[in-house]
Amino acid sequence: MLLLLVGLAGCGKPKQAPQAPPPAKVTVVKPTEKEIVEWDEYTGRLRSPESVEIRPRVSGYLDSINFTDGQMVKKGDLLFVIDPRPYQAEVDRAQASLAQAQAQLKLANTDFSRSKELQQKQVIAQQEFDRQSNDLLSAQAQVASATADLAKAKLDLDFTHVMAPISGRVGRYNVSVGNLITGGDGGNATLLTTIVSLDPLYGYFEVDEQSFLKYSQLATAAGDSKEAGSDGPDTAEGVVVEMKVSGEKGFPHKGKLDFVDNQVDTETSTVELRGIFVNPNLKLTPGLFARMRIPAREKHVAMLIPDGAVGNNQSVQFVYVVDAENKVKQRPVELGPMAEDLRIVRSGLTLDDRIIVSGIQRVRPDATVQPEEEPLDKAVKDGAGEGDVATSPEAKDANKSGQ
Repeated sequence: MLLLLVGLAGCGKPKQAPQAPPPAKVTVVKPTEKEIVEWDEYTGRLRSPESVEIRPRVSGYLDSINFTDGQMVKKGDLLFVIDPRPYQAEVDRAQASLAQAQAQLKLANTDFSRSKELQQKQVIAQQEFDRQSNDLLSAQAQVASATADLAKAKLDLDFTHVMAPISGRVGRYNVSVGNLITGGDGGNATLLTTIVSLDPLYGYFEVDEQSFLKYSQLATAAGDSKEAGSDGPDTAEGVVVEMKVSGEKGFPHKGKLDFVDNQVDTETSTVELRGIFVNPNLKLTPGLFARMRIPAREKHVAMLIPDGAVGNNQSVQFVYVVDAENKVKQRPVELGPMAEDLRIVRSGLTLDDRIIVSGIQRVRPDATVQPEEEPLDKAVKDGAGEGDVATSPEAKDANKSGQ
């Protein structure tokens, strides 16, 4: 009876309702305003301002190579020596021919002077005087020809020493010592090596027609502001261009726009632009792909938020904000490009809005949350929003159904 009474007493206790889960903890930040410059980014390639193929002017056997592969050389440095002995012999022969021609000229000049005196005394015939005059002219021409031959022989002798025509990095040598190489002024001459200059470097990139017209208008406006005495960027040839290569953070290389092509490519509807960049440490090399950016508009004040807080619902971009009652609202926004590691917001937010940057996956619209506000710079430094994907409930349901 006692056990029965205890059992009946237990059955009479009311059941407790399940407790609701506590509000999700999220990190929120407020947008900030800064004066920034918006940039347009393009993919380009680095090229050397000067690139030279080293080919010999004269033929002969290669005597020596006076550099190591990949060495930095200066203009005028000795690179190759071609056997100079045949060309030295040609110089000696030309010098002897010149000496002989000069002796003939001296004799012809003496004979002409004597004939001129005799002709004035009418001792010799006019025909003999004319012959002596022509002999003098012929001797003078022979001296001029021998002088030219000697100059050419000396030039060929100088060409046996192949010098660096520019400063830069030399490539590998293509012909080893002892080989017969062919000289000349055409493309049939033997390619010995190449040299490319490295400081500065050119960065070439292409922009579409609309962007080109926009940059032209900005450059014109900047020129007008300069003439009016206000501070502003330089004209088109002074527009800042920034560049980075693979593995670099930010855009550490600063340059100037120094060339704009003179016409639009009708096949691609693009215009080629070129920036010039200093390369004092020679870490950059021609041929590298690079990301380049150019100012898209004048400096202005913009609203900025962490990029990780932005979500997508098909073509609509949005952020989650927390209202005064700590409820989550989905807010569509119009965004601009990145600036200083933050995303530009064109419209859709105010500076008082609290944006969720961490814990995004645990919230849904109209849900109550427990917000913890942080300064924007601390949230960006801590990487708030990284790893979270702001996704609308409709997109989440679509993903589930797809699975």
